[in-house]
Amino acid sequence: MAEEASSLVGIIETTVEIKSSPEKLHDMFVGKKHHIPSASPSFVHGCELHEGEMGQVGSVVTWNYFHDGEARVMKERIESIDPENNSVTYRVLEGDVMNEYKSFVITLQVTPKEGEPGSVVHWHFEYEKINEEVAHPETLLQFAVEVSKELDAHLCSEE
Repeated sequence: MAEEASSLVGIIETTVEIKSSPEKLHDMFVGKKHHIPSASPSFVHGCELHEGEMGQVGSVVTWNYFHDGEARVMKERIESIDPENNSVTYRVLEGDVMNEYKSFVITLQVTPKEGEPGSVVHWHFEYEKINEEVAHPETLLQFAVEVSKELDAHLCSEE
């Protein structure tokens, strides 16, 4: 039984290089989330604060986004913020993602590139699928990469 349960639990991660500084992209995903829909209109259509203060641990936000050809919704809470390491962790509470996963935790860390301008964005997803038929969230990970690139282009255009 324990073996069956463990096959439902997974971790998937990737990195993407961007031109923006770690601080700028981290700030966008923490304190300026409400700017993401205008900075990434291809993917994100809305961001609404439900609880707490934007950019603070415990704050709850609902996202309206477009993924896999469909309009979707996700409610998430900030679990932790590490400004020194430009890292933030979110827990998905409700929405389309939770139709397939019992739990879903997203960690984003943005680090400086070594020896050159720009940053490396590291996306880390920890999840538990509701059953074996549910796919691993590769398309969600690719979605995160594409949003990162679009936000980077927006941030670079502001400089």
